Amino acid sequence: MATVTHVCTLDYVARMLGEDPELLEAIVYNDDNLSYGAIISVYTGPDDTITALNNDGIDELKDMLRDARITTETWHAFLDDFVDDVELVARIKALSPR
Repeated sequence: MATVTHVCTLDYVARMLGEDPELLEAIVYNDDNLSYGAIISVYTGPDDTITALNNDGIDELKDMLRDARITTETWHAFLDDFVDDVELVARIKALSPR
């Protein structure tokens, strides 16, 4: 594995991918959803962290979202499986899966 020389915050990744930051946060909340080491916690203070992804994590997330959006049914099933927040799921389902 190559050495990680930079990471992107989850908010930045959301902007890059045109995704809802809360959706990405919900997906990476369970660190089993991406490969080990793809999700990085950056400590900004004793009790404060932000989530970041390395390039492999960004690629995995893009692939995961692309595959989930094959049909409306697969997109809705993906949201039900990966997002625990019922209100967030309802809000995202109301939008087009692209």
